[in-house]
Amino acid sequence: MNLIMKRRSFRTLTAFLSVLIIGLQAAEAQNEINVLKLKSAKDLQAFFKYTGNDVLLIAGHRGGMVNGFPENSIATFENTLKHTPAFFEIDPRLTKDSVMVLMHDATLDRTTTGKGKLSDYTYAQLKDIRLKDAEGNVTDFAIPTLSEVIEWGRGKTILNLDHKDVPLQMTADLIRKHKADNFVMMTVHHPDEALFYLKNNKNSVFSAFIKTKKEFEDYQKAGVPFTQMIAYIGPHVKPDNKELYALLNNAGAMCMISAASSYDKLKTAEERRAAYQAIARDGASIIESDYPIELADAVKDFVKKDTPKQKFFKKAPIKK
Repeated sequence: MNLIMKRRSFRTLTAFLSVLIIGLQAAEAQNEINVLKLKSAKDLQAFFKYTGNDVLLIAGHRGGMVNGFPENSIATFENTLKHTPAFFEIDPRLTKDSVMVLMHDATLDRTTTGKGKLSDYTYAQLKDIRLKDAEGNVTDFAIPTLSEVIEWGRGKTILNLDHKDVPLQMTADLIRKHKADNFVMMTVHHPDEALFYLKNNKNSVFSAFIKTKKEFEDYQKAGVPFTQMIAYIGPHVKPDNKELYALLNNAGAMCMISAASSYDKLKTAEERRAAYQAIARDGASIIESDYPIELADAVKDFVKKDTPKQKFFKKAPIKK
């Protein structure tokens, strides 16, 4: 074999190996998820504390909405984490026999193959019911219990529990049972709810509805620590946000705008992308969306890489 043929063979082999390596890397990436590594409740507080040098955070509303993946399901959470780091707002409700399961609506009709009120069914009766995706397609996924989701989420993400029909004490007791205060937080609509949780666990972290200066002052007067909350300030970019950003950020709280009821409703991906970027430019520290994967791609250039908080962001293999 002459020198020219040897060089050609070497180049061919090199090209083949490059393609093989790229293929293996792609396959490996499909078997990995983005995770948030939080070892303690203090880590959770530090993760959300506003410092001015923070990572723009993605919150998946009910986990996210992608064809084939139903809201409020482990499969959806895991699918989202394949594409982006995120935490999840989820919806615990009670069955007839007081099992906490995930379901946004009080009724089964929209999101499952079942009919009627969730509270009329025991957990055993729900086991044969299957979840639907956002398009109404029936999937193979069953309704998960909150306990199952908490154990799945450990070491992977943060769960924000919305307040539906589960008594506050039951929620506090379940978090204590699972020793999950390092990655489970609670949505509160009033300072009294936050104070209740703090009485049960002084390290509790909240997602608090604070849409006005008056509501900020209510939490301030109640003595709820702003360094143990994120503040949901509404669904829109508007001039009033500037005052809330200043008040809450100065107190140590990140501010969240949710696009779920507003900009997620825009018809095209281009319109939604522009809206998500407008939220990031407006000054929000956290953006919540029904489309967290789409959102993450839209705002990737706004995510800081040189912040100490990057230590919380890791990759991990998907456990079969």
